[in-house]
Amino acid sequence: VHEIRLFGFVIHFFPKGFFEALNVPFRLATGLQYHLTFSWLFTLNGLLYVSYLAVSGKWRDIAPRRGAVRDSLYVVLHDLHLRKTKPETYGYNAAQRIAYSAIVIMGVLAVLTGLAIAKSARFGILTAAFGGYRTAKLIHFTLALGFVAFFSVHVLQVVLAGWNSFRSMIMGSEKVKRVIRIDPGVDTHLEPDLAADLEADLDTDSGPDLEPEREPDVVREPHSDTEVLR
Repeated sequence: VHEIRLFGFVIHFFPKGFFEALNVPFRLATGLQYHLTFSWLFTLNGLLYVSYLAVSGKWRDIAPRRGAVRDSLYVVLHDLHLRKTKPETYGYNAAQRIAYSAIVIMGVLAVLTGLAIAKSARFGILTAAFGGYRTAKLIHFTLALGFVAFFSVHVLQVVLAGWNSFRSMIMGSEKVKRVIRIDPGVDTHLEPDLAADLEADLDTDSGPDLEPEREPDVVREPHSDTEVLR
């Protein structure tokens, strides 16, 4: 499916040059073979991910909380710079929790509608449950657009967050700089116990483990009452 008809209009998602560049111009059988091959990899990846969430208890980190719809709206308004106050979050924000939970449900529906389309003779009951072959096909295609939208927004958010955020997603840790405020005139020597406490505070349960770049040094900025650990 590379086009959709809506209210008399035809929307083409892939131009003719797209198929020619991949050397699969209108070769439906070849396209289906690629699709079915990667669909099983997609299904296996989803099963491993959901199993990990269930066994580790990490599903609690992405489960929406009470008031998630309202809070997710505040997050979107803040990201669009239409709201100054950033919503208070614990781990993932409300919009992320809804998106990460929805993508799991979308994955299940994509597999079921895929089976209803590709194996309609064997899974006739499943095809009928989705309202027939054409309806299952429409739902499957709509879910595909949803995956593209989720991926696009996710990558955009990572880019806006900066390279350090992208690195933490790949490596599982993030390099941070600590800033502490002290009263003027107080001895600026950082006691060993305090340094150890600051290093221990870098670990958090609400996200990836945070690791300092190196042992922090205290530098007093001129004409300022702050000390920056670098």
